[in-house]
Amino acid sequence: MQNQPADNLFEYYSNYPCTARQLYDWHSRFGALERLLPPWEKTIIVSRQGGIDPGGRVVLKMRTGLIPFHYHAHHIENIPGKMFRDIQEKGPFSSWSHSHFFTDTVTGCKLYDKVEYSLPFGNYLPNFLQNYVHRSLQQVFHHRENIISEDIKVHLRCSSKPLRILVSGASGVLGRELIPFLTTGGHQVWTLVRRTPDSSKNEIFWDPENNILDSSQLPEIDAVIHLAGEYIGLYRWSEEKKQRVIDSRVNGTTLISRLISSLEVKPKVFLCASAVGYYGNTGHKGLKECHPQGNDFISEVCGRWEAAAQAAIDAKIRTVFLRLGVGLTPRGGALERILQTSPFGFMRRLGSGNQYLSWISTDDMISAMLHCLACTSLSGPVNIAAPEPVTNREFMRTLARVARRPLLAPIPASLLKIVYGQMASEIILSGCHVSTRKLEESGFQFRHPNLELALKKLLGKDVINRPLSLNMENCSE
Repeated sequence: MQNQPADNLFEYYSNYPCTARQLYDWHSRFGALERLLPPWEKTIIVSRQGGIDPGGRVVLKMRTGLIPFHYHAHHIENIPGKMFRDIQEKGPFSSWSHSHFFTDTVTGCKLYDKVEYSLPFGNYLPNFLQNYVHRSLQQVFHHRENIISEDIKVHLRCSSKPLRILVSGASGVLGRELIPFLTTGGHQVWTLVRRTPDSSKNEIFWDPENNILDSSQLPEIDAVIHLAGEYIGLYRWSEEKKQRVIDSRVNGTTLISRLISSLEVKPKVFLCASAVGYYGNTGHKGLKECHPQGNDFISEVCGRWEAAAQAAIDAKIRTVFLRLGVGLTPRGGALERILQTSPFGFMRRLGSGNQYLSWISTDDMISAMLHCLACTSLSGPVNIAAPEPVTNREFMRTLARVARRPLLAPIPASLLKIVYGQMASEIILSGCHVSTRKLEESGFQFRHPNLELALKKLLGKDVINRPLSLNMENCSE
């Protein structure tokens, strides 16, 4: 199927610190589309058939303002290591063709994106709408350039060879970000699922509540990343909910650590999720990993979570406890909920607003995980957070400025405690200011070291310092 002649041409040139073949391979692997979708857009992959070879198809559910639509893409041309092209089969454009050309340079490689398209009723649309389309494309391709460049840098630093990795919690917010990041870097990933597994997707069944995980189903693996656990901070806690939170972490971690410690060929490294909540609500700043455990419920959960991995430690498997800060992404978690529930503005603060938030962008979080897999000197607890924690008051003020929404009245702590009970005291109103010195001294480099930079990238608000590349003449060949 060929598109009709296009009226508009959009071009984007970008440079990368790798060979043209490496850049092409990144695009050809599973997960590339997930990594390239802008986080501020509500885009969902509805279906997918094949990859970038001719015949591959993808259906996306997208949105312009409040108007949803489906976009059907069809890959029609592919020269491995050189170029590939996809077109719109069905969607909002009269025609759309996107070609990718990869070329080696003296210092790395260059990617030339060529987009030829026509808009419905294009001859009758005002110029500002044409410019809007081009600026939107420029924002998207600017995001793609940043993601690809930073991902490749991390993989070049951390991936001397492809790894075989087992991941739990793959369907969670963090897992959905992590797996495409790993697979585009050339790693093989197997995931643990609690439903009927699809072996063609490297899925393996497990049931941690009933201590079920068949070691015969496991391939020989190099590493395990364990993220699974009942979500902890959304509603008021009941005693039943608190027990599920504990059991989901202790039972799952115990099962995995005992199983991998019994394997004839053991993985070299076990990354086990934990949280900065280990330290509890404290006024101390720059908390290092040696700081004692707190004395609230979240601290107890984290302490028992980490203790459940003892079998892996006893088996001499390098074990790293990822004490995760609050991960920021518009695709889920705390930031998504704030954005969804605050269409007209953001609360000036929650409670006093003086409680510290040890935050981190999810791109930095998943990069830190790969760094921990590769860095053999890291073991034990490691704080995974940005180097510049902020107070709740600072967070809300910065978010309002970046999102260009007003600040509203604060919410008093007493009201939050009435609505959410203990959960409010230990999560919403609790503060933690951790040090990332251990992570940084091991050689990790942050993409988003400060909050404003992170939010601008995540919400598509960063300034693009390059001229608009467009050609309004007919560009059909």
